[in-house]
Amino acid sequence: MFITKFQNSHQSIVKSSSFATLLHSCETQPSEQKFLSEQPIFSTRAHVFQIDPNTKKNWVPTSKHAVTVSYFYDSTRNVYRIISLDGSKAIINSTITPNMTFTKTSQKFGQWADSRANTVYGLGFSSEHHLSKFAEKFQEFKEAARIAKEKSHEKMELTSTPSQESAGGDIQSPLTPESINGTDDERAMPEVTQNSEPRAEPTQNALPFTHSSTISKHWEAELATLKGNNAKLTAALLESTANVKQWKQQLAAYQEEAERLHKRVTELECVSSQANAVHTHKTELNQTIQELESTLKKKEEEIEGLKQEIENARELQAQRDSLTQKLQEVEIRNKDLEGQLSDLEQRLEKSQNEQEAFRNNLKTLLEILDGKIFELTELRDNLAKLIECS
Repeated sequence: MFITKFQNSHQSIVKSSSFATLLHSCETQPSEQKFLSEQPIFSTRAHVFQIDPNTKKNWVPTSKHAVTVSYFYDSTRNVYRIISLDGSKAIINSTITPNMTFTKTSQKFGQWADSRANTVYGLGFSSEHHLSKFAEKFQEFKEAARIAKEKSHEKMELTSTPSQESAGGDIQSPLTPESINGTDDERAMPEVTQNSEPRAEPTQNALPFTHSSTISKHWEAELATLKGNNAKLTAALLESTANVKQWKQQLAAYQEEAERLHKRVTELECVSSQANAVHTHKTELNQTIQELESTLKKKEEEIEGLKQEIENARELQAQRDSLTQKLQEVEIRNKDLEGQLSDLEQRLEKSQNEQEAFRNNLKTLLEILDGKIFELTELRDNLAKLIECS
């Protein structure tokens, strides 16, 4: 039963993801009239990546070079969007919501998840300053989107409250399909210029770390569910055990009653001289015995069912132990990944320091070499003058 519920919930999540993908594909249809009401409020240049939809682990570049990534504000719908074009192709069209989070995974790379597009976007910047500026704007517009959403809810609540109407007056609903989903003209991309800049590749450690954290949360949720089911089954098992003891007592009482009735029948058969009355009484006693035997069989069947429930409870306990062990393994793996990430960062910093020292030494060597060349030139000129004088 628990596995069936889990499969049903998983199917509903898949359907929701498919619907979100379909909705996003509708929103990315080109239209030039949409951006008459949208204004770019911040622009920068970066390399654009998307998560591989098959593996959910690797980054796939969607632009061959650095492109313009802009924040747009739609005054008619009061929403903020991140838009980027590669030629005439829209590679980013993400509406900022209060639930989004922009994460810096390295000094020049950041990412955020768009549930409506069912994907994760990644941006590689040319410097840490550009990344920080983009992240600050993301947080600022995210907060503005949250405030706009709260004001929109308040306006909807006020509009939905019944008000006094004049005779023949009508109340017009503030919600229309265009205002919720956007018209076709609201789903276009602005054209932006593009220049070539150095590409900042995403780090290989950023996504596995996030992915392992997601797996850990998933196992923790399943473990909590199994703990709740185990507690319920334990309570049911204790109650069933008490019922079994009571039924065993009743069974012993029924057996004693049956033996007493058998003895009574024997006594009646020996003592009674009225054969017909004894036969009738015996028939009634036999019926009573049959009823008791039928009740006994039912109780035995119930006992077998309780035994089966006990076996199921033991299987669930084994599953819980297995999930606990897997959770511990995932936690150990997370710690290993964190250690590897820290080691790689230290190596990178050490390598940068060594390169900087090598450059400084090379500059010093070049300066010395220039001085020596200048001295040799002066010496040559002096020797030439001496030769001419002699």
